[in-house]
Amino acid sequence: MNAIVMMVLGLGAMFLGYVFYSKFIAEKIFKLDPNFRTPAHELEDGVDFVPTNKYVLWGHHFTSVAGAAPIIGPAIAVIWGWVPAFLWVIFGTIFFAGVHDAGAIWASNRNKAKSIGNLTGDVVGKRSQTLFMIVIFLVLLMVNAVFATAISGLLIKFSSSVVPVWGAIFVALIIGQIIFRKWMGLGAISIIGVLALYALIWAGPSFPIELPETVMGISDNAQWVLILFGYAAIASVLPVWMLLQPRDYINGLQLFIGLILLYGATLLLAPEISAPAFNSNTPEGTPSMLPLLFVTIACGAISGFHGLVASGTTSKQLDKETDARFVGYFGAIGEGSLSLATIIAATAGFATLADWEAVYSSFGQGGVSAFVEGGANIISQGLGLDIGVSETLLTVMAVLFAGTTMDTGLRLQRYIFQEWGSLYNINWMQKAFPATMLAVGSCLLLAFGAGGADGSGGLVIWPLFGTTNQLLAGLTLLVITVMLVRLGRPMYYTLIPLIFLLIMTVFALIVQLKDFYNSGDWFLMGLDLVVLVAAIWIALEASAGLTKIRKEQKAQKQQ
Repeated sequence: MNAIVMMVLGLGAMFLGYVFYSKFIAEKIFKLDPNFRTPAHELEDGVDFVPTNKYVLWGHHFTSVAGAAPIIGPAIAVIWGWVPAFLWVIFGTIFFAGVHDAGAIWASNRNKAKSIGNLTGDVVGKRSQTLFMIVIFLVLLMVNAVFATAISGLLIKFSSSVVPVWGAIFVALIIGQIIFRKWMGLGAISIIGVLALYALIWAGPSFPIELPETVMGISDNAQWVLILFGYAAIASVLPVWMLLQPRDYINGLQLFIGLILLYGATLLLAPEISAPAFNSNTPEGTPSMLPLLFVTIACGAISGFHGLVASGTTSKQLDKETDARFVGYFGAIGEGSLSLATIIAATAGFATLADWEAVYSSFGQGGVSAFVEGGANIISQGLGLDIGVSETLLTVMAVLFAGTTMDTGLRLQRYIFQEWGSLYNINWMQKAFPATMLAVGSCLLLAFGAGGADGSGGLVIWPLFGTTNQLLAGLTLLVITVMLVRLGRPMYYTLIPLIFLLIMTVFALIVQLKDFYNSGDWFLMGLDLVVLVAAIWIALEASAGLTKIRKEQKAQKQQ
C-alpha cells in the first residue's frame, strides 16, 4: 500500500477527533469554564505559577510529553506489522490520550494546580496516594536516566547534531527574555526563533563535534550523561519563562515544520510501504503482540507521564481553563502525528522488504535510528535535500524532544521530593536546591550504579517502563473518573480507557514475569512483581472508591 493512504487516513481521523470529540469532552464532560480563576493567576509567583499564552503553553506541554518515546515505541512496534501500530496510535490518541491529558490539566486546575500524585490523597484516598507517589518516582527515574542515555548515543552517532542541539538552548534563552519583557510580538519571535534553529541545523554537518573517547577513564557516553544532568539540574530551577517555555515553544514549532517536511516529502515521493501489514514472520524471540503492543507504544497513544506534566507544570501556567482543550487534547494530537510520521518513516523509508527485515532482525531493533534513517531517505528523495542535512534535521528533532522531557522530568522529580518533604514534615527537603540535588543524585545512582562506567544504567529497568507508565495513566484516569462521579457527570469516557489499560497492563506484567523468570533475571522479576501488585491494588481501589461514592449518592437521593 502507498504511504499516502496511511497518512491521509491517520491525519484525517485525528483532525475529526479534535474538532468534534474534544469539543464534546471539554463542554459536556469537563465543562471547562472561561471565567474560572486559574491557579496561574491566583498563586502567581513569576517562577512556577505564570499565566501563559496558550500557544506558548501548548509548545511547553507538547514537547515535554513528546520526548523520544513516541518515536521509539512505534518504531519498535512495527515489527508486528504496520496495521496494529497504526490503529493503536490513531484510536489511542483520539479516545485515550486526548481525554487523559486534558482531564489531568482540568483536575489539577480545579485543585490549586496540585500534582496528580498529591491530588490522589484528596480525591481517592491516602493509600492510593502512597502508591501513586512510588509509581511516579519510578517512572520519572526511568525517563530521566534512559533519555540521558538515548541523547548521549545520538550525539555520539550523529556528531553533526551537537551544534544545533546546544545552540537551541542559547536561542531559547534570548527568546525567553524577549517574550517575558514583551519587546516583540509572538509572530515575529516565532519566525526569528525558527530561522535561527534551522540555520544551526544547516550548519551542523559543517561543524561536527565529538568528545574524546575517554577523559580520566570516563567514556564519551558517560561524559555526555554528566553534562546533560548538569544542564537539566540548572534548567529545572530556573523560572519557567526563562528557558522551559521558550525552548519548548520553539521546539514545538520546529517539530511541526519537521512533520510538514516529512509529510510533504511523502506526498511528493509517494513511497510504497515495504513492511508487512501483519507480520507473520517475526524474528525468533519476538514476544506476542497482545498485550505487548499496548505497552510498547505508550507515548503516541496514551502515557502516564503526560499526566505528570499536565498536573506538574502545565496546570501552573494555564491562563484560562478553556485553554486545557487546546493545550492538552491538541498536544496529544501533535504527539499522535509524530508517532504516525514515525510509522511511515519506519515502514516506507526502506526500498524493499529485505532492507526492512535487515533493520528489524530482532525484537527491540529499529527505534530512533530507523526513524532517522527511513525518514531521511523519504525527505532526501522527496524534497531533494542532502541526506546528511536530512539526518541532522530528524536527529535534532528527536534529541531536542528528549532534552525538553529531561528538563521537565527533573523539575517534576524535584516536585516529588518537595511533596515528600511536605508530607513527612522534612523542612530542608521542601527547598528547591536540596530537592534538585536529590533528584539528580537518584538518577545518577541508577545511571552509573546499575550501568557501570558508561552511565547506561537506566536501560536495566527500561523493560518495565511501558507497563509502569501505563499503570500511571490508569491512576490518573482513576482520579479524573472519581472527580466526575462526585460531580454527577458521565464517567464512561474515562472509565472504559481505565479498565482497558488495567487489563492490558496486568496481562503484560504476567507475560514479562514469565520471561524474566525463564531468563533468570531476578532483579527485574522482583520489580515486575511490585508493579503487578500495584496494578491489582489500583483495580481494587478503583472498584471500592467508585462503589462507595455511588452508595453515598444513592443514599442522598433517598433522603
